[in-house]
Amino acid sequence: MTSGDNRLSAARPSRRPQRGMGYLLVLFAMAAIGIGLAKAGEVWQHSAMRERESQLLFIGHQFRLALASYRDASPPGAPVSPVSLSDLLEDRRFPTPRTHLRRLWPDPMTGRTDWAVVLVNGRIVGVHSRDTREPIRTAFRQRDAELAGLAAYDHWVFRAIERAAPAVPPAPANAAGPEEPPRRPA
Repeated sequence: MTSGDNRLSAARPSRRPQRGMGYLLVLFAMAAIGIGLAKAGEVWQHSAMRERESQLLFIGHQFRLALASYRDASPPGAPVSPVSLSDLLEDRRFPTPRTHLRRLWPDPMTGRTDWAVVLVNGRIVGVHSRDTREPIRTAFRQRDAELAGLAAYDHWVFRAIERAAPAVPPAPANAAGPEEPPRRPA
């Protein structure tokens, strides 16, 4: 063999047939990665929905407290429920306006501040989300127990917390009068 023959054999392709195994491996790897990302997306979406539910419960409780504060602060003869949600932000029934709600929270399910309100005689007694999707959560804190089993987020109505019953002092044990202290023997 001469040096010219070496050049010809190096330039000549191998006569082995190509099987495409590398290409198939890349395709299978891409399919596996796609399936994994799809599953991760489902888990992320579920987790994000749970987080929004938690935010809805927190904000709903803030509305409960604000409606109760508005009711409890009402002067005699004044309405005990606001006409609009802005009345919770600035209650002008007093010489110095009061704040019952720090800000008008956006609905975490819709991202907007256009809460649906429950009206009685033109006054707000409760708020709820406008989202009609089915909730994920099935277990609730005691304060939210009435929400269990409801079919959609727009059924989760947040009303003012009921007033606590006034404490009743215990009745005296002896109705005849106070007991005399025991006497010491002399």
